[in-house]
Amino acid sequence: MPLYVRDENIDKMLVEIQKLTGATKTEAVKTALAALLRRAKAQKSPSERLMPVIEAARNLPGKKDPNFDMKKFSDEMWDDQ
Repeated sequence: MPLYVRDENIDKMLVEIQKLTGATKTEAVKTALAALLRRAKAQKSPSERLMPVIEAARNLPGKKDPNFDMKKFSDEMWDDQ
């Protein structure tokens, strides 16, 4: 069954890929979709990407010490003594 693409821009990209790779339109679409699928499956969820930040916030010194001086800590961190 032939592949018909209604979007002119997509069809132009397919023709260009065909010229560069020698693939058929179907092969080009299949390859592109497979690559996109692999990338989507490998991508971490937002919560997984944020976990290092959450852990860093949990481990800030002031969380465990009620006498912790955050201003002093920030000044020392930024060298604003």
